[in-house]
Amino acid sequence: MKRAFTASVWLEDDWFVAQCLEVDVASQGESEEQALAGLREALELHHQEPRATIAPKVTTFEVEVGGA
Repeated sequence: MKRAFTASVWLEDDWFVAQCLEVDVASQGESEEQALAGLREALELHHQEPRATIAPKVTTFEVEVGGA
């Protein structure tokens, strides 16, 4: 499925920055085209379905946080 997004692009020092206005995702490149290509890739990754991974170990522990 394709979806349209809006990007704000500006020159910051020697780099072009492209920031999506609908989603908090940004990229940069040496040219405006590179910055937009990076933003396109970042948005594709951002919207991918999560993949199953090894579940993290969850544990409890105690910490001394006050005077005796």
